[in-house]
Amino acid sequence: MDTHLHHTDHVEKHLKSSEALTDIVIGMSDGLTVPFALAAGLSGAVANSSIIVIAGIAEICAGSIAMGLGGYLAGKTEQDHYISEQRREYDEVENLRHREIEETKEFFANIGLSPALQEQATEEIAKDKDRWVDFMMKYELGLEKPDPKRATKSALNIGLSYIAGGIIPLSPYFFITNSADALKISVMATLICLFIFGYFKSKITGVQPLWGALRVTLIGAMAAAAAFGVAKLFEH
Repeated sequence: MDTHLHHTDHVEKHLKSSEALTDIVIGMSDGLTVPFALAAGLSGAVANSSIIVIAGIAEICAGSIAMGLGGYLAGKTEQDHYISEQRREYDEVENLRHREIEETKEFFANIGLSPALQEQATEEIAKDKDRWVDFMMKYELGLEKPDPKRATKSALNIGLSYIAGGIIPLSPYFFITNSADALKISVMATLICLFIFGYFKSKITGVQPLWGALRVTLIGAMAAAAAFGVAKLFEH
């Protein structure tokens, strides 16, 4: 019993860690790419870095809020869905007890228990309504109870990661007055960061790291090149 508890605790920590990493990946990937493309595009149209800095800061603020809000709403939706299904399950346990008993027996049958053990296990778990509902939520519906603070954590993780990513392509414009010169430094710094970010992202997700890093770098480079080209086109 003690071993099982330690194992469960380990799994929960692992899941929470995975959720945080997912948030950081979402925030960083957009944070590195979108402000980079914006700064590159503006560099093709204006020579003064101060304009790009103002526009870039405005974009990072708006982008981080929008991305963070998206993460918050996703977390709230997951929580609301769980609560809704939990209420339905309580209603079924209360009013359709015979059907829930059959579904519980069916689960135990599918994992290979004998009819006698199916009866015994179902009778035991049905003694506690809360425990029974939790069991059905997890094993019938495949739903894990979400962290009640998940929505807020997700919003902060994504928003702050977006800001951290967005500062990188914008930072040269703070120190270099000419936008064309600042763009050169921005391109080098951002592509290096995209490559490193893509490499570690791919290692975490199980993709071939070098290919994943190149893919992320190419996407960022193409977005910036397209924005720069469009700005130049309209300038002429």
